[in-house]
Amino acid sequence: MSTQTLNNTAAHDAHGHHDTGANKVFGFWIYLMSDLVLFASLFATYVVLANGTAGGPSGKEIFELPFVLVETFLLLFSSITYGFAMLGMNKGKAGQVNLWLFVTFLLGLGFVSMEVYEFHKLISEGFGPDRSAFLSSFFALVATHGLHVTFGLIWIIVLMVQVARRGLTDVNQTRLNCLSLFWHFLDVVWICVFTVVYLMGAM
Repeated sequence: MSTQTLNNTAAHDAHGHHDTGANKVFGFWIYLMSDLVLFASLFATYVVLANGTAGGPSGKEIFELPFVLVETFLLLFSSITYGFAMLGMNKGKAGQVNLWLFVTFLLGLGFVSMEVYEFHKLISEGFGPDRSAFLSSFFALVATHGLHVTFGLIWIIVLMVQVARRGLTDVNQTRLNCLSLFWHFLDVVWICVFTVVYLMGAM
């Protein structure tokens, strides 16, 4: 086999790997669009049922805005730290990537822990999802977002292990890019939750 043929084969293989990564990211965008439909449905349900308190408490009576504001800042800062991880990836520094992924994990874990505490407090006070249509839609929307964040935390741990073992391979960089899209998407969704559910609900 000639040198030219070998070079052409290598170039074709490299192009194929590049296409595979691009296709995965494109496929992940499609997944995010389907997730967007899910959250849009939950938001629509919440808006319709927000006044269905059935004689129970309204959002104004049970929401603690300072507490939720801390949650919000935790998630917002976690998006910033994930951005630092991506900068480390672009520089080819695996250690820096894992450092910022770990910080992102801690911030996300703090967010989920506060959300679990909020749910436990509401349920222990008799304000569980079975109390009214308003609370059912509230728990459905906020818990779905919380489950997504939990899944993202598991994904972060898996990626940290993969980066530590194999470095910043093309496959790992594609995974980091997909997780970046996912994490920032959850950030945007939470801003909508904070605005529509908590801010408007507390008025």
